[in-house]
Amino acid sequence: MKIMIDEGYRPTEEEAFMNERQREYFRRKLIHWKGEILREAQDTLATLQNENENHPDLADRASSETDRAIELRARDRQRKLIAKIDSALSRIDEGSYGYCEETGEPISLKRLEARPIATLSLEAQERHERNERVYRDD
Repeated sequence: MKIMIDEGYRPTEEEAFMNERQREYFRRKLIHWKGEILREAQDTLATLQNENENHPDLADRASSETDRAIELRARDRQRKLIAKIDSALSRIDEGSYGYCEETGEPISLKRLEARPIATLSLEAQERHERNERVYRDD
């Protein structure tokens, strides 16, 4: 069944948390984000394939190789991001999307709007980061 939502719809605290409209809103947001990343990856691939590697000047060649390495690192980060988006889409299908993996409490709509792949509430994320810092400083 296709859920209809207005183009200007934004989830609010007044609604039941993760109702059908909210789930569909976040599903669309995630699918759109994934599509943008895949389009950017295609553009990068086309650019890298079309780039002339025959730079007679060593400085130009070094600059080109550095640019290429930076671009490939960015694409690798985006590949990992796509996996997180796919995981979030699976959680929507399972009904666990929007709930903190640690506490089971709802993740705020503001946080999900800003980071739709979030798996932890803000409080749990901050606790996790504090613990990481403590162990890293030892």
